[in-house]
Amino acid sequence: MSLPAQPSDISRPHDYDHRHADVSSGWLRATVFGAMDGLVSNIGLIAGIAAAGASNTIVAITGISGLIAGAISMALGEYTSVRTANEQLDAEVITERQAHSRNPVGEQAELSALFAKLGMEQHTADEAASQVHANSESAVRVHLAHELGLSLDDRPSPWVAAFSSLLSFGVGAFIPIIPFVFGFGNLWVGLAFGGAGLLLAGALAATTTKRNWLAGAARQLLFGGIAVTATYTIGMLLGVSNI
Repeated sequence: MSLPAQPSDISRPHDYDHRHADVSSGWLRATVFGAMDGLVSNIGLIAGIAAAGASNTIVAITGISGLIAGAISMALGEYTSVRTANEQLDAEVITERQAHSRNPVGEQAELSALFAKLGMEQHTADEAASQVHANSESAVRVHLAHELGLSLDDRPSPWVAAFSSLLSFGVGAFIPIIPFVFGFGNLWVGLAFGGAGLLLAGALAATTTKRNWLAGAARQLLFGGIAVTATYTIGMLLGVSNI
């Protein structure tokens, strides 16, 4: 019986044993958030104005306006938030470098103590900290990782986040207004399209994160249902004639 082939470099298990999803580029969070927000916000929007007595044409125009405004808003918000987070990381790098320049002995002792808390024997922790501090840039990176949980290699792109959010919000927001745009639906058909979109989006998001797809689908449908109930009730109370 032949033994399985051994990898040429056993120290690189990501090449032969398992894979990780790309969670640092910023696209996954922005895409999921954008799609869900687009679905829930536009479902709620059309439910509110349709319940108030608006015509299908007005519902379609309002839904398209909500899609455009929401997509742009989401993109700008994602870009600003991700860029601000990256700028904060840059500021922390500067702070850490200045600390290493002022007090290298204290910083090395701090790292040694951190290694000891991880389970290293004290002499091993001291030696490891000394070797890390032999390279100032490596020392800064290790300190950021252990003190703040930050990595300079996991810096998401604000542009990727912005465009992911823009596109996903647009797709999500368009689903519930499809019947109105193409002239074959009413509120209940639009809600059915929106509900189907929520179920699909929730299931896909859960599958991506290796969660139960049925639970993910049901959760998103529940969130959409809450939005519809609130806006439909408000629309019924106001009514077009009372505006």
